[in-house]
Amino acid sequence: MTEFTMPTYKRLAVRFTHGSGPYLWDEAGRRYLDALSGVAVCGLGHAHPAIAAAICEQAGKLLHTSNLYGVTLQEELARRLLDKSGLRAAFFCNSGAEANEAAIKLARKRGADRGIATPTIIVTERSFHGRTLATLSATGNAKIQAGFAPLLPGFVHVPFDDVAAIERVLASRHDVVALLVEPVQGEGGINVPAADYLPRLRALCDEHGLLLMLDEVQTGMCRSGRWFAYQHHAITPDVMTLAKGLGNGFPIGACLAGERAAGVFGPGNHGSTFGGSPLASRVALTVLDVLEQGDYAVRAAALGTRMLGALRQQLGQVLGVVSVRGLGLLLGIELDRPCAAIVEQALAAGLLLNVTGERVIRLLPPLVITDAEADDIVASVVGLTRRWLEG
Repeated sequence: MTEFTMPTYKRLAVRFTHGSGPYLWDEAGRRYLDALSGVAVCGLGHAHPAIAAAICEQAGKLLHTSNLYGVTLQEELARRLLDKSGLRAAFFCNSGAEANEAAIKLARKRGADRGIATPTIIVTERSFHGRTLATLSATGNAKIQAGFAPLLPGFVHVPFDDVAAIERVLASRHDVVALLVEPVQGEGGINVPAADYLPRLRALCDEHGLLLMLDEVQTGMCRSGRWFAYQHHAITPDVMTLAKGLGNGFPIGACLAGERAAGVFGPGNHGSTFGGSPLASRVALTVLDVLEQGDYAVRAAALGTRMLGALRQQLGQVLGVVSVRGLGLLLGIELDRPCAAIVEQALAAGLLLNVTGERVIRLLPPLVITDAEADDIVASVVGLTRRWLEG
């Protein structure tokens, strides 16, 4: 009962009892089509049999030993993620915020090692990197920062998708050590930057000796139509953070580092009691197996093209629709007015979605949906949006 928990969430009046694939069922036995995936977490849907079997088998063998000892499954998970990303070293934790904390510490430690007294990281407006004090300070959202001052120093916020703003910062100060950006802003409203944005950031970081750090917590694990969203461009970051879809519902995060950052941490510089446990690593390895076997990066790209095209065709010219945008299965419909109540209307219609930035309907469906289910989501969202705009 909610009276026993802190009121940190504005919960909808529904409780789910079980799920299968892209569907969830509530206590009354009603079925819902999940177009949110636990906020980009359950990319392989609910109760995936291979993941359930891996959890059961590993739970009967070994759950936890701590990182005082070698963890074979963790080492295998690191190897496979590094093979896919082109990076060199991995640190495992339990969430996206923790992964971003590790990235922030990496950048600061590298700066300190180079004699920079106040290492500074350039971040962007409308970004979201987590709710710990460091990641909240990096986040570009004054509304969720309110009440938690003093925030941590060491961050400079610039507009998203604005390379010139970053160039101005670099021209005026010499303590910048890294850029931290999302390849596509999720919480900020499914904001997709210009095609040359990440390549230009890569070039700037190379020119100034900075770390290019990409928060792929929401965009990673095939959701964008590639394993990682930066792979839509001919670049590689120096640091990348992952979580959400990496565990398909089981808590795990990762901070991957390339040549410039892989050797920054030494023993005692960072750690996590539960990070990369045998169970968490086994689950993530199983997720990788299923994503590979199903060629889900290609599938997400095809589904995203299908859904984005249909949404643009049916809503693009509707009065009150500002923009329909997305990449892979990260889709957003921006309206010219607040639309938070559409979430409850969708729930009543048997569809799960959410609204971010007050005016953007966000769709993050599981990668396992069929073409017919993708069409069902589009049809339902189009109907809900039209009725909302008609008043």
